[in-house]
Amino acid sequence: MVEVKEEEERKVRCLLVGNPNKDDREPDELKGLVDTLGMETAGVIVLARREPTPAYGMGTGTAQRIAERAKEIFADTIIFDWELEPTKQRNWEKLTGIPVCDRNEIIIRIFAQRAKTKEATLQVELAKLTYSLPRLSHMYGDMARQRGGNYGAKGSGETQLELDRRQIEDKIIQIKKELEQVASNRETQRKLREKTAVATCSLVGYTNAGKSSLLNALTGADVFVEDKLFATLDPTTRKFAISQASSVLLTDTVGFISNLPHTLIDAFRSTLEEASICDLLLLVVDSSDSQCVWQYNQVLRVLDEIHAGEIPRLVVLNKIDAVQDDAEKIAELNTAFPDAVKVSAHTQQGFDILLEQMTEILLGKLRDFSIPMAQNHLVELVRKNGTIEKEEWLSDTIELEARIPGILHEDGNATTRTLSLLSPYIVKSL
Repeated sequence: MVEVKEEEERKVRCLLVGNPNKDDREPDELKGLVDTLGMETAGVIVLARREPTPAYGMGTGTAQRIAERAKEIFADTIIFDWELEPTKQRNWEKLTGIPVCDRNEIIIRIFAQRAKTKEATLQVELAKLTYSLPRLSHMYGDMARQRGGNYGAKGSGETQLELDRRQIEDKIIQIKKELEQVASNRETQRKLREKTAVATCSLVGYTNAGKSSLLNALTGADVFVEDKLFATLDPTTRKFAISQASSVLLTDTVGFISNLPHTLIDAFRSTLEEASICDLLLLVVDSSDSQCVWQYNQVLRVLDEIHAGEIPRLVVLNKIDAVQDDAEKIAELNTAFPDAVKVSAHTQQGFDILLEQMTEILLGKLRDFSIPMAQNHLVELVRKNGTIEKEEWLSDTIELEARIPGILHEDGNATTRTLSLLSPYIVKSL
């Protein structure tokens, strides 16, 4: 009984096959995905090159060596760090006699484990069905497809395959309809938020960069946090004050990753929309990660894919407490991210600077205005489109300390109408 229990609790042993690269680097990200899924990396092979061969996507000799290596280390499965076509997947499973999957399937499995809300569950289910549809036939390797009886009749395997294919296609249609309703409800909630005229800000970044920890530290939220990839999938929005007179809605979004399966990009479109329609993006970077520059560029690419590349953004170097004593690392970060804000969600280091910059970008620079009494209608304009922090009505002027969104250029031109009308009444500092 003990041996049976140990066998049940034993982690699945995986042989990872990495893409060719200049530095012969191991597929660290795939290792992280496998670990997140609760499996064990038993061995790693990084290919010297890939060939567009129809059978395995590489030479027969290389494929045979990978199969032999899997047997040597008693691997339970082989995982490729790129998308594996259904035909090649079946060929690999015939060659090795063990399950074979690709990076996309691992990511989808992780998402399936993490999904909690109805929307996330539907989105993951849609991604799973879309991914599995062209791969159905390999599930019926033991079923006969021989033609029997009259010419053209289908065997039992082919019949079952067609039935399952039809069921999956019907299920995909049903889930898409349900997601449309969920998206409609989300749009209604979004419009209600817009009516409050509260600025919106989204936390975006590579998975495990510390976005949820930052949201918790800034707002006092209790979003689930774990040191694993894709710890949270559902967007969480919290309101918090960034100045004495104004608040902002801060949303934690799903973490990005390189080569995110297109099925998941499509399925999580409504979730990612939170990042594409906000007023400001806080692009969170894990400063302690050796690949942080590369990860940052991957996030920029995904932002372009969801049409969020033009939204104002502020780069936030999180976990700075882990590297602040490393002068060489700090110098590298300063070179790569010269305008970034350095913070620590753990110690709240740099939060004052972060809030100051967020406030200035979202609400405008704090300025003093002296408005003639004859122009008192401008006060209502500021109240409607800006933020008044101090207001004093004197005998002939109205003194304001206020923030008005927009940028005032040196030539006196402003990027917003309100700031343009109020610019003549800015009190110049001595």
